Amino acid sequence: MKDVIVIGGGVVGCSIARELSRYKTDVLLLERGNDVSVGTTKANSGIVHGGYDAMPGTLKAHYNVLGNAMFDQLAQELEFPFRRNGSMVLCFDETQKDKLQELYDRGVKNGVKGMYIVEGNDKIKQMEPYVSDQAVAALVVPSGGIASPYEMCIAYAENAAQNGVEFRFLSEVTGIKQTEGGFDVTCRDGSVHQGKVVVNCAGVYADEINNMICPEKLHITARKGDYVLMDKTCGYLASHTLFQLPTKMGKGILVTPTTHGNILVGPTATDVQDKDDVATTAEELDQAFTKGTITEPSLARRNIITQFSGLRAHLDTDDFVVGESSVKGFYNVAGIESPGLTCAPAIAVDVAEQIANKLQLKHKLHFDAKRKAIPHFATMSNIEREKLIERNPLYGRIVCRCEVVTEGEIVDAIRRNPGAKDLDGVKRRTRAGMGRCQAGFCTPRVMEILARELGCDMMDITKGGGSSNVVIGRTK
Repeated sequence: MKDVIVIGGGVVGCSIARELSRYKTDVLLLERGNDVSVGTTKANSGIVHGGYDAMPGTLKAHYNVLGNAMFDQLAQELEFPFRRNGSMVLCFDETQKDKLQELYDRGVKNGVKGMYIVEGNDKIKQMEPYVSDQAVAALVVPSGGIASPYEMCIAYAENAAQNGVEFRFLSEVTGIKQTEGGFDVTCRDGSVHQGKVVVNCAGVYADEINNMICPEKLHITARKGDYVLMDKTCGYLASHTLFQLPTKMGKGILVTPTTHGNILVGPTATDVQDKDDVATTAEELDQAFTKGTITEPSLARRNIITQFSGLRAHLDTDDFVVGESSVKGFYNVAGIESPGLTCAPAIAVDVAEQIANKLQLKHKLHFDAKRKAIPHFATMSNIEREKLIERNPLYGRIVCRCEVVTEGEIVDAIRRNPGAKDLDGVKRRTRAGMGRCQAGFCTPRVMEILARELGCDMMDITKGGGSSNVVIGRTK
């Protein structure tokens, strides 16, 4: 029997698994997909929110400020991309300046430090030269930041695995039964896993997991957001994360730099019935881009390199549910929508401490908090590149021209624990396929490397698991 079973391999599940691995405990993480970061996390805006938006007294506000403060150390320990670039909330109407003041006052109540309001388009343009001439005031939040959400999740997962956490993929939970010693967790493949404690981090499916065992039912609505990603040639257009005044559906359309130099525009907000519906629509994408030009008029459609959508888990209560449920030993971490990425580190510490106290766990003497990232050939100096190639000649073979990704990086991504098993897994770990041509050049070569390393046929290689096979037959 495991001490703890974590359900869900997004950033919340992986961060909790990593924090639990600080203790002398046996942890199993179950994920319905074939990799970590395949749900909400992979299509996240990547914004590390300052904490001014959440209503005071909510769990969102509490964990936001705590989580935000943890990112500098975490990014150093786990080596994932993070930059504290600051954020700005823009006001385009003189009559709505009072709403900026409301956000400022709310942020003060939440404990956000260093905020200030600037007025006048000239002052705004001193900070962001390409912002619309219509911007009349802005709330500036220096503590805001940006991170790579999928790389953060992968870093957490790898460090958890380093410290003894077991990962099982393609393990969709279909039933939970309380037993005398804990719980029996049944998966779709018929396997049954026993654990003293279960932690529900199932994203948009967290309500369904909760409702299998808890008398208090939850209801989550999948809220879909479409995004537009611009080429790196647009990277100069924004240095801060630029928000518009928020609406009841969320923080609105943002324009933000990414940690890799692109510009991201979005997301929209549409409630959908199908919790696997991540199809983009022309209407939503047009809405995202058009509203983005309100902030940055210089955005041009010719510079769009890809478009995608993601789902966030919106609870009817409009707040997180975190902690032990009425079923003792069953913990919910549910409804983790924005600012969930920012909150994840603080939630993880809190939940792990709760479980450690419950099970009377002791800290490990030799917990390794550091995780070494895959070498990023594109950002190295020529001297560093030469030394790396000398150690491993595979780093001298460029596979992805757009992002300058080498065979050495791809092999490293596949051989890690947990490692890449498909094209998207390689992409999230190395950026192979994320450039201007969107994998038009490098796909065949990445497939060859995957097939060789995994010991399978190229026809077995998928884009993102399941039935997403890339090739279905041979012509020669």
